[in-house]
Amino acid sequence: MIYTVTFNPSLDYIVEVKDFKQGVVNRTNDEHIFPGGKGINVSIVLKNLGFDSVALGFTAGFTGIEIEEKVKAHGCNTDFIRLESGLSRINVKLKSNEESEINGQGPSISKESLDKLMVKLEALTEEDILVLAGSIPTSLPEDIYENILKRLADKNIRVVVDATKDLLLNVLKYHPFLIKPNNHELGEMFGVTLKTNEEIITYAKKLKDMGARNVLISMAGDGAILLTEDGREYFSKVPKGTVVNSVGAGDSMVAGFIAGFLESNELEKAFKMGVATGSASAFSEELAKKDDVLRLLATI
Repeated sequence: MIYTVTFNPSLDYIVEVKDFKQGVVNRTNDEHIFPGGKGINVSIVLKNLGFDSVALGFTAGFTGIEIEEKVKAHGCNTDFIRLESGLSRINVKLKSNEESEINGQGPSISKESLDKLMVKLEALTEEDILVLAGSIPTSLPEDIYENILKRLADKNIRVVVDATKDLLLNVLKYHPFLIKPNNHELGEMFGVTLKTNEEIITYAKKLKDMGARNVLISMAGDGAILLTEDGREYFSKVPKGTVVNSVGAGDSMVAGFIAGFLESNELEKAFKMGVATGSASAFSEELAKKDDVLRLLATI
C-alpha cells in the first residue's frame, strides 16, 4: 500500500476577482474549495491514475471534517488523526490582476497525537511506499522527517520525500527511494542560483552523494531531470500545452512517478509518467486525470 503524510492539510479556497481593489468590497467571479496539502494531492492523483493509497496526517475542527469528506469524495482512503482542539487551516488563493495567497497556520499538534502517527507508520512493511510531502507546522520538531526515517530505517520501506532545505537534507543519510526538489529549492540548499541543466545535474549529484537513491528535479516549463541510483541521467521537456494552474503540479509529478514505477518497475518509464502527470495538472483547473495523462504521455 502507498501511504501519504500531510502534517498540515488545508481547505484551499480559490477565488477569482476580475479587478481586485484594496480597501473596498470585491465580489468574486468564480470560486472553488479543494482539499489541500502536498500528500493529499499525491493521494488524489494516485487514485485518478488507478492506485489506492491511505492519506495520513492531522485534522481539527469543522474544517478538518470537511477536508476528510472532500478527500474521501475523491475516492481516497483516509486515516487522519483527529486533534481535540484548533482548526485545520484555510488557505485563500486570490486570482485577479495579480495572484495572492493567504495561508493559515493550522492547529497545534501534541506529542501524544504525534505518537499516534508514529504507531501507524511503524506498522508499515517493505511492501509499502511512504510519501512525506510538504512543510510542517511550528508545533512539530524541525527534525520530524528525520525522526520518522530513523525509526523506519530497518524496514526497507521505499520512502519518497518532497520537502525543502533541512527537512530534505537531513533525511538523505537514510537513503530515501526518491526525493523531488524543484530547481530553485535545489539551489537554495547549496546557496547558489542554478541557470543551466549542467549546473542542476552537478548539484543533484551532490544529493545522491549524500544518500538519495533517485533524484527528480522539476523545472516548471523547462522540463524535468532524473538522476537514478544506477547512474543514469534523464532529461525531458514538458509536453505542449497552456498552463492553467501550477498548484499541485509537483505533487502530481510525484504521484505519476510512483504510478509509473509500480506499473513497470522501470525508472525511465516512471520518469515519463511523472512528467506527463505533472503537466496534466498544470494544464487543468483540477488535478491530473488519467485520460489527460495518457494523452500527454504519448507525446513524451
